[in-house]
Amino acid sequence: MKKRKELTEEVLELIAARFRVLAEPMRLRILHTLGEEEVSVTELVEATGAGQANISKHLALLLEAGLVARRKEGLNVFYRVADATIFDLCEAVCTSLGERLAARHSAIKSFRGR
Repeated sequence: MKKRKELTEEVLELIAARFRVLAEPMRLRILHTLGEEEVSVTELVEATGAGQANISKHLALLLEAGLVARRKEGLNVFYRVADATIFDLCEAVCTSLGERLAARHSAIKSFRGR
């Protein structure tokens, strides 16, 4: 059995803060839209259907959390994912949800078959 790491209160707060940043569907949509590309704010607005002020607010939080980085070019601002491990986390969550939904679907299917 793998021994768990001891977590200080400070570390627990940092982990909780990371999850709070990810707890907003629009921020997840932005990260998904960025993927492995560098995208302008205008392109993010078009891709998500959200307003520019809303996108800018979420990008500021993602930037502060270190999840995205930005680059200015003239009047345009481009964003990219700065911490690609976020995709590993999302993949783990999606896999877990998929397994849970499959088990639930199987249980419902067997109930209907009775």
